[in-house]
Amino acid sequence: MPRSRSIAFKLILVFTLCSALIFSVILGYNYYQSRMMLEKELEGNARNLAMSLVNRVETVLASVGRVTEEMAFFLEIGKYGERELLALLRGTVERNGHIYGSVAAFEPDVFCVATRLYAPYFHKGKGGILLTHLERSHSYLFRDWYQIPRELEKPEWSEPYIDQEKGNILMTSYSVPFFENRDGKRRLRGVVASDVSLSALTELVSSIKVLKTGYCTLSSRNGTILTHPVKKLIMNETFFTIAEARNDAGLREIGRKMIRGGSGFVPFKTLTGVKSWLYYAPIPSTGWTLSVMFPEAELLENVRTLSMTVAVMGLVGILLLAVVVVILARSITTPLHALAAATEVIAAGNFEVNLPPVRSHDEVGILSDAFLVMKESLKDHMKRLTETTVAKERIESELKIAHDIQMGILPKIFPPFPDREEFDIYALIEPAREVGGDFYDFFQIDDTHLCFVIADVSGKGVPASLFMAVTKTLIKATARKGITPDKILCQVNDELSSDNETCMFVSIFCGILDTSNGELLYANGGHNLPLLVQPGSGVSFFPKGGGLVVGAMEGSVYRCDRMLLAPGESLFLYTDGVTEAMNLRDEQFSEARLAQELTALRGRPLQEMVKVIMGNIRNFAGDAPQSDDITMLLVQYRGDNSNHFLAASP
Repeated sequence: MPRSRSIAFKLILVFTLCSALIFSVILGYNYYQSRMMLEKELEGNARNLAMSLVNRVETVLASVGRVTEEMAFFLEIGKYGERELLALLRGTVERNGHIYGSVAAFEPDVFCVATRLYAPYFHKGKGGILLTHLERSHSYLFRDWYQIPRELEKPEWSEPYIDQEKGNILMTSYSVPFFENRDGKRRLRGVVASDVSLSALTELVSSIKVLKTGYCTLSSRNGTILTHPVKKLIMNETFFTIAEARNDAGLREIGRKMIRGGSGFVPFKTLTGVKSWLYYAPIPSTGWTLSVMFPEAELLENVRTLSMTVAVMGLVGILLLAVVVVILARSITTPLHALAAATEVIAAGNFEVNLPPVRSHDEVGILSDAFLVMKESLKDHMKRLTETTVAKERIESELKIAHDIQMGILPKIFPPFPDREEFDIYALIEPAREVGGDFYDFFQIDDTHLCFVIADVSGKGVPASLFMAVTKTLIKATARKGITPDKILCQVNDELSSDNETCMFVSIFCGILDTSNGELLYANGGHNLPLLVQPGSGVSFFPKGGGLVVGAMEGSVYRCDRMLLAPGESLFLYTDGVTEAMNLRDEQFSEARLAQELTALRGRPLQEMVKVIMGNIRNFAGDAPQSDDITMLLVQYRGDNSNHFLAASP
């Protein structure tokens, strides 16, 4: 048996595939749920980490903002001379570690008419706290840290910038405008600004470790990168320039949300192309954005490791299950293979083969018992079948002999009377079985009288054939007495109906033709009406008349009819097997079709007419089985008598 069709192979295949499918679904669902839970937890952790950093940065910037706003407040409410102003600025820088430098820049001609502009700036340097007068080095009136709060009349953080004069330090400034009331109007006196070096903030942000390679970044209000592991990006690129270079619409949208002060947790491909998750949040005081990057590969590393471990365990489990299935399948298929081998031997005719012993009481054991019973039953059946076959062959042989005997008692040499030219006759019979109940006969009563008979016994097979033989013998013996056809049927009827325990009967058409003048005497005992074939005028059925079937009732009386046949006219006699022949559509050959066939065959030799009709019946029936005996008898008168029909006489 091919391995691909064995039960063991099918069991292993089904169990293994089903187990693998179920395990794959469970593993996939577990991986998906673990990832969802991890991402949800990661979002919370990222938010906490980012907000912690935001608060730390905000604390530094807020303290610088408060100190700067206090200086502006003091300058508004107090009268400060140059000495007091310088002391205030110097003290602010000395006392605040996050402030790199402070400046008080006045409007023109406000602090001192002689100098017009005045902007003392104290900042940290190598020698300690240094003083620089900004009005001497550049015009501060046009600087962003001065102009923006002056125009907006509110405090403002500047965009981060690199101060090249102080050693390329990345800085930002917090500027606060201060005012005075003069003539009942609030007028701007100047701007107090504090510079903050972002080195400490960037170091704080850069020092945060996120997994193995994750990091934090800081970006300005317009998206400029302030801190990043890739140093060349700092102050040289923004989220928008990188998005434009990479044609990354997602990164561009993230940049828009950042500069609008939004926050979120989104999948993100880092500026260096690493697939990650990004959490970003704004720093309220400056409008900057703090971002935390979580590399996805590192994030899901534990989940993948766990999934691989579970997958290996599942694979081992499936292999163990396959081994168990193999053992189980072999315990089932081994006895089945033995049974199959024994069955092949039994199929070859050896019923003495020993079946495998029954070692279990499961379905295989029941099957083995059933095979044992089957073997004995087959052995007995084959014995009886052999006996039946011998008997059947004997019966078939006897039926063949009976067929030959039955056909032997019917005239079958044509033409039967080659020396008689005044008439011709031809007949054909085809039984539905080996033997049948139809018969025909013809013989000369004397030199001028020809007797012909066609009959159909009820039933088929051997009983009908025996009844047919008896009937044929009685008709021939009675007709030789020289009596008319009706008397023949009466005597035969009385003989057959007497002691007829089987209640069989026969339909008979009997005719006596006077070959000297064409006179026909005939009697019909329940048989199909013959057809008169006239070469000049067509085909017609005999007039209805006659009596009961022969053998059904003792004492039945039959009528003798008479007609004159013109030379060339023929009588076509048949049994109902002709007109009732059926095809596969249950259609009958019918009397009308028979009449049409005879009309088309007028003038042809008798033998050709009968054989053509027989061929047409077979073509009509097709593959439908023959259901009844088919018998045809055709008698033709060739005399010179010109008379035709005579009136029928009782």
